[in-house]
Amino acid sequence: MKRFTLPGWRPRARLDRLFLPITSSVIALLVAVPAGLLLRSPRPRAQGLEQLMSAASLLQSFPATPERPVPALWRERLGDELAGRLWRQQRRSWWQFWGMHADGAPYLAITASGALSQTSSRLPANGLRVGNLLVVAGDPLSRQLLQSQLRPQQRASRGVQGRCLELLEQRQGVFWNPSALGVIVGDVAPLLQRFQEGCLELQLDANGLRWQGEAAAVDGVLAPRPQPSPSQVLPPGGGVPLPADVLLEIEGASLEPLLQGLLARQLIREPLAARYGLDPARQKLLSQSPFRLRLRPQASGRFQASLELQLLVGRQGRRWQPVLTRLATSLREQGLRQPAAPPDQPANPKPEQEAMWSREDGVVVGGWRWLRAGREEQLLLYLGPTPSLPLPYRPDAANPLTPGGLRLRARPLALQQLGLLPSQMPPLVQRAEQLSMQADPAAGGKGSAGSLSQLWGHLQLGR
Repeated sequence: MKRFTLPGWRPRARLDRLFLPITSSVIALLVAVPAGLLLRSPRPRAQGLEQLMSAASLLQSFPATPERPVPALWRERLGDELAGRLWRQQRRSWWQFWGMHADGAPYLAITASGALSQTSSRLPANGLRVGNLLVVAGDPLSRQLLQSQLRPQQRASRGVQGRCLELLEQRQGVFWNPSALGVIVGDVAPLLQRFQEGCLELQLDANGLRWQGEAAAVDGVLAPRPQPSPSQVLPPGGGVPLPADVLLEIEGASLEPLLQGLLARQLIREPLAARYGLDPARQKLLSQSPFRLRLRPQASGRFQASLELQLLVGRQGRRWQPVLTRLATSLREQGLRQPAAPPDQPANPKPEQEAMWSREDGVVVGGWRWLRAGREEQLLLYLGPTPSLPLPYRPDAANPLTPGGLRLRARPLALQQLGLLPSQMPPLVQRAEQLSMQADPAAGGKGSAGSLSQLWGHLQLGR
């Protein structure tokens, strides 16, 4: 049977013309309604502490302790009389922070409601109302600089800053960003690319100061809230202290966490390839190697300390021979030489196993040596005098490092006495006998600049 149709009737064309204006209207509605809501509902106004975090390089929180003496910062910013009155009446946390120029004078921040009721609602000299906080600068210029950097309208951070904000509102802790880190650690900052921004919760114990927290290269890194396992929490006292013949020790499952910031810089990456033969493939080989780095004091000689780097190369020693050959050529071109064996000693029977380099005056400045641990090989690279009794590095089997993890131990007071500690390191750290710290990638951390790192540590103070 022939289907009946009207002449000129084209159902599909009519339906297209019918649905086109409907679809366009729906799309326009879906776009216009959220846009209108956004225009009518601007970004939420950030609270005081949230605003300060965006303008601070370093921020510390302190619990209310009215029974203790009034801190010097309170007296300097508020005057003795007002500082004493407000200090005795405090019931909430207070903060001190440094602006983006971390080497300037600190600011004081306290809850505004109680403070302003004690000052007849007038701001103290160099005072500034920031959300629910009263901030007092050290001078008018610092006050003006802070005011120009504040961002009242901003969205709450969902990354590191958001988690740190929660900590700093409730407990004693410290928050830092790259500006503060660069001032505190100085030239070491490029090695800490993964820890550029973060926070720590601080706790006093019988032996000193303990902390735990998290850090990342940028604020936007997200990860589930860390749940440290018993093996990740440092034992009381910070674990086994460093012996007297070691100033600093860093262990890692790979060198990549330390070298990431350096190798990302073209000014460093290209000379390594051109001068020392460390092309991208060999840089990757170096970055993936488990290692132990040690700084040792030198009681005599031309150097205050020597540096030793042991690489666990496993059974890939042959891949390293071309690197060492190219390195030897470069060192000769720079005027270094391999000293001849003394007359009463035989020449080195295996020159490929050991190399020692000296200046024209005969002072040994570094070298390398192959070590063996069972069937595994280790490459020891050193700067300074030749190590007297080099031994293979054996990682702690009872407390293994996770992939990407780092473990650090140091003797800050001994480093300070030799002038080897960055000058802006906090005084409490400078006076510490022992420092222990561990960093592990947080499970599930995501971000454009790498994972979130969980941090644990202990500072043992002198007795």
